[in-house]
Amino acid sequence: MKELIVLKIGGSLITKKSEQKPSLNIKNIKRISAEIKNGFNPEKNSLVLIHGAGSYGHPIVKRTGIHKGIKTKEQLVDFAETQRLQNVLNSLVCKELIKKKLPAVPCQPSSSAVMKNGKLDSLDLKAIKGMLEINLIPVLYGVPAYDSAQKCSILSGDEIISYLAKNLNASRIIHATDVSGVYDSDPKKNKNAALIKKFTKNNLSALSSSSNTDVTGGMMKKVSEIIELGIETEIISGLEKGNIEKALKGQKGMGTAVNFNRSGV
Repeated sequence: MKELIVLKIGGSLITKKSEQKPSLNIKNIKRISAEIKNGFNPEKNSLVLIHGAGSYGHPIVKRTGIHKGIKTKEQLVDFAETQRLQNVLNSLVCKELIKKKLPAVPCQPSSSAVMKNGKLDSLDLKAIKGMLEINLIPVLYGVPAYDSAQKCSILSGDEIISYLAKNLNASRIIHATDVSGVYDSDPKKNKNAALIKKFTKNNLSALSSSSNTDVTGGMMKKVSEIIELGIETEIISGLEKGNIEKALKGQKGMGTAVNFNRSGV
């Protein structure tokens, strides 16, 4: 039986995240697509890909406040426009994967997701399971989603990872980000920041947030979402050429290992 790998590509890798308008990093998308093609073995594994929104989502969400709920008619249009922008990004990512002969299928999670007070309440996975059974690669992404309590909240890519990994019995999670893993302070601000090679419960407080605008919580959110899963996870740099390919092939030790069991040991 094939083992399922869940791969997250951070929005900072595929977009120019610090920009205040949608800006694509096509060079990185092409390279990452090639690494996925070379690293993924469809004979041994199944793959779900999730990507972040970067400049296609975070600036407009922060500017309009839709992540805190819908309070005006104008915000309904902002909700729709944010979804449209992220659909565009998802389509562009899949386009490059398909060019590499990978059967990458755009999947809009907000079409079936229901949030409640900012937390994912339910997400229909029947189609995703079927896609995996016929060897497709579902490509999901963080989006604004319907919230039964506040009308809208953000379904982050990291929250999607946790939900999919738990309900689809993933064997491994790979987080590709714009840093080499988890540090004891922000490596973009502190040149002496030390990489934490293995994450433990005791160094949760050492996490620092992203230096870019990020309405989903940065590195703290990323690690918090996987603490309770008990699934082998590694956070690596997707900026370093070859890392994603090596990780897909099973190589370890390139970043920060996170492997909590449910008791938090």
